[in-house]
Amino acid sequence: MPRPLALTMGDPAGIGGELTLRAWLALRASGPRFVALDDPDRLRALAASLGLAVPITETAGADATGFADALPVLPVRLAAPPHPGRPDRANAPAVVASIELAAKLALAGTVSGMVTNPINKAALYDAGFAYPGHTEFLAALTGASGRQEMMLASPALRVVPVTVHASLRDAIASLSTERVLAAARTTAQALRTGFGIARPRLAVAGLNPHAGEGGALGDEEIRIIAPAIEALRAEGEDVSGPWPPDTMFTAAARARYDVAICMYHDQGLIPLKTLDMTQGVNVTLGLPIVRTSPDHGTAFDIAGQGVADPASLIAALRLAARLAASTLPPAGA
Repeated sequence: MPRPLALTMGDPAGIGGELTLRAWLALRASGPRFVALDDPDRLRALAASLGLAVPITETAGADATGFADALPVLPVRLAAPPHPGRPDRANAPAVVASIELAAKLALAGTVSGMVTNPINKAALYDAGFAYPGHTEFLAALTGASGRQEMMLASPALRVVPVTVHASLRDAIASLSTERVLAAARTTAQALRTGFGIARPRLAVAGLNPHAGEGGALGDEEIRIIAPAIEALRAEGEDVSGPWPPDTMFTAAARARYDVAICMYHDQGLIPLKTLDMTQGVNVTLGLPIVRTSPDHGTAFDIAGQGVADPASLIAALRLAARLAASTLPPAGA
């Protein structure tokens, strides 16, 4: 039987707890199995308040043998009672501990991978968290080498932004041939090893309107992006571009590539979330473990109301299980 996944707590004031409960209801018969690294008392209370029939069983380890009958929870206790929509810095250590434990279990091979519920970065920063986000924290926890990249994947589209959580001004200023190359190389390797695409087709977006119009509308395509494309071709990669960003996401265009390498966050995430918000999954590439997450945030505005859609978390769990089966050795290896 495949090893279970570890599902982190996320911000306890957000929708992560509800998503965890609803994901178990959806997957209890079919799997993939997962263990929630969470406070069992808060999940019990949340299930009761939402009228969800989710029995909770506490486990001393990542034991999911009774997954079909009850949600297994490896306890990570909160310091203060959570209130929907109101993050509390007192609970930041538990949020961090849940991530640390999931990474530790994944590194040890006790679980096949980890899926992270949404966190609120501002609440963690207020409590002294020293990393920009999950990706950088997990790279430190796992001793990852090279660059880690964020892929957003859905049945309709995969995108990897070269620059991520930066202002548009800073993103453009930080673009370089080396950064484009690093993102593309990490992506191509991940598509081969995790997604089973022997020769992935990479489409590289331009930065400017009409991909610069030969330099008339900006020269980043000539100075930065085209040299990266030529270097990748010399390495044997199937890569095309620079593509005009306003036309590369049509249905006909998407049929010509397996992933879009985008120059900044919104260039890739707007089309992906427009095409398929519910099935979008965030995948961290370049880690020695499998890590996915839903493609949305904590949704404080609807937390505790029973209306949060678990579709993206369910997709993240399913994709993590698929990636784990493709990339991880068998237990005991």
